[in-house]
This record gives sequence, C-alpha cells and structure tokens, in this order.
Amino acid sequence: MTTLAGPVRIEGIGLFTGAHVVCTIVPGTDGIRFVRDDLGVEIPAHIDRLGTAPLPPELTDPPRNTTLISREAVVTTTEHVLSALGGLGVTEAVIHLDGAEPPIGDGSAAHFVRAIRAAGLHKTDRIVESIRVRDTIVVDDGRGGSITAEPADAPLYRYELDYADGPIRPQSAEWRADPEGYAREIAPARTFCLETEALTMRELGLFGSFTPRDLLVVGPDGPIDNAWLFDNEAARHKLLDLIGDLALVGRPICARITARRSGHALNHELARKLADLL
Repeated sequence: MTTLAGPVRIEGIGLFTGAHVVCTIVPGTDGIRFVRDDLGVEIPAHIDRLGTAPLPPELTDPPRNTTLISREAVVTTTEHVLSALGGLGVTEAVIHLDGAEPPIGDGSAAHFVRAIRAAGLHKTDRIVESIRVRDTIVVDDGRGGSITAEPADAPLYRYELDYADGPIRPQSAEWRADPEGYAREIAPARTFCLETEALTMRELGLFGSFTPRDLLVVGPDGPIDNAWLFDNEAARHKLLDLIGDLALVGRPICARITARRSGHALNHELARKLADLL
C-alpha cells in the first residue's frame, strides 16, 4: 500500500460552507480517514459513513456532493481530496480539517495533487487485495443515468456525459488508473454548474465567496467570464468525482467502470455494491 512521505498543508474556502479551512494530510497506516480537529472526531473514509442528510441542509436530492458522518460530526465535499489520493494511488492517509469541508481551490483536485506530489509517496508494508469484479454490476436511476462495472484484467474508468438540450455538448473521458495520467488529464478538470443552478444556489445563500471567474458557471454560450481548460473538461470532472466517490470502497478496484449521465447518488450506490463484495 502507499502513503505520503510527509505531511502537506492546503488551506482555502469551502465551496458550500463558505468557511476558511486548513486541511493537513499526513501519512497513515490503516486506510484513509478524516479527522475533525475542531471537534476531536475521526471519520473513516468509507461508504458505511455516508451521510443521508445533505450539507448544507439547503441542498436537496440529488446530492451535489459527498458527505460523511460520525456521531454528530460531518465532513462534506470529500470527493475531490479522495479523488486526488485515489488517483495518485494513495491508500493510507489521515486528512485533518479544522472545519466541515476541505478547501475547494479552483474546483478541481489539482491543488491537492500538487501538494501530495511535492511531499512524495512512500510504500508501506500493509498488503490489501484489490476488489475484482467477477460478474457485471449495473446501477440505474431510471432516468437515463447508469453505471456499469464489468470484469476486466486492468482498471478502466470511463464517463459519458450528455445533457441533451443543455449548453454542454455530449462528451466522454476515461482513465486507466495510472497516477501520471490522473495528475495530467483528470486532476485539473474543474467543477461546474449551469447558470440557472448557480442563481438558485445564490438565492439559497450559497456560493457567496465565489464569482464565475473563480469557478465554472456555464451559460447558454459557454463558461461565463471563464474558459474550458479541455474540450471535454465537464466529462473529466465527472470522472474525477466518480474516482473520489468510489474511493469510499476502501480498496483498489479492478473493473471496467462505465458511467453514463450519472452523479453522486449512483456513484454511492455502486460503491455500496462493490463494498458488499468483500
């Protein structure tokens, strides 16, 4: 298994909480865990700890982020830091926070990746078998969204995005579970929302610390006061989220995973089914 060679510190503003937070990631020995330093509570990064109520509470179904809970403590929007760790092959780490949400940065996982790579990685003595999918698993939301996990000799993650009549064209992205490919092709892809969604969030009192120059807001003619980094950046970010959510299984996954028009809810459902294989 792999951990960090030393501690790293990332600080900034949480996307939904709007609060300044310090995130310190340190080497670990037993999977990945969050620690709310301000509350003295540890929260394992596992699908069993998935929170059922959204944070902030103004959010409603479908979930727009991934929240974990332990006793009365929560940590939300965990998917980007977990994606960075999983994408780089880190399986052992402790993520310390002095608040409820890791810093969002520019909406990607690049700020976490830069810090982790600067610290370096270290192989541990712990041996954990990958989860191997033997029979095809399908989760489906009944509205055109689905994720399929199929047997494969090597991991392959693919996301196919299609908003039909929306302003983002159909596109796809894939990742073959290689750290260099993740750092270069997936980690820089930023979170995004449609202009109508952003206006709704503002009405709920959210996103007050950000403008479209900070985070991607997509209008009828494309990003507002911003620009795509990749032609398929939206699909790449959805893939980033998928990698982070499936890290909640707690083990590397050997399967061909194909997601179509899916979001956090289906990611969580597949993570539960994969965890059930243990």
